[in-house]
Amino acid sequence: MIEKSVIMDEAAIRRALTRIAHEIIEKNKGVENCIVVGIKTRGVYLAERLVERIEQIEQVKLPAGELDITFYRDDLKHKAEDAVVQGAQLPDDITGKTVILVDDVLYTGRTVRAALDALIDHGRPMMIQLAVLVDRGHRELPIRPDYVGKNVPTSRNEIVAVELVDVDGVDQVTIRQMTDS
Repeated sequence: MIEKSVIMDEAAIRRALTRIAHEIIEKNKGVENCIVVGIKTRGVYLAERLVERIEQIEQVKLPAGELDITFYRDDLKHKAEDAVVQGAQLPDDITGKTVILVDDVLYTGRTVRAALDALIDHGRPMMIQLAVLVDRGHRELPIRPDYVGKNVPTSRNEIVAVELVDVDGVDQVTIRQMTDS
């Protein structure tokens, strides 16, 4: 793989998350009855940042949780048999709540479908909304995000990589071209 270009730097990610936080507040007419849940791994860190931004704006700290969707994926047979699952760490009963599900990149929609299955196993939310930092298209399932940091049209031979300081030591989003070698 050869790095093609940086499409979002630290400032762009910060601005996108601030905008998404405002959109969440506006769409839900506040944040009462809302829970933010990040999909492991990078979705968890993005969810934490959204909770911080919403708290700065509304002076309300939303409950936040994380979801490991490993065993809900439809490609599990391709995963290692010794995959370690952390499960869900949800802050509250999600039944009757508005759950804002957070992920880094939306591509085929299969990760989100798995996350929806995992959430439903933990209760029956009133509503589930989806927030993603990057929507790159190429959906295989009828899934559409409610909140998008950046729409990035891509080809299937490109990889969108979200790097976060919490995991990777830097905040940036890059597009990389896959090579034949």
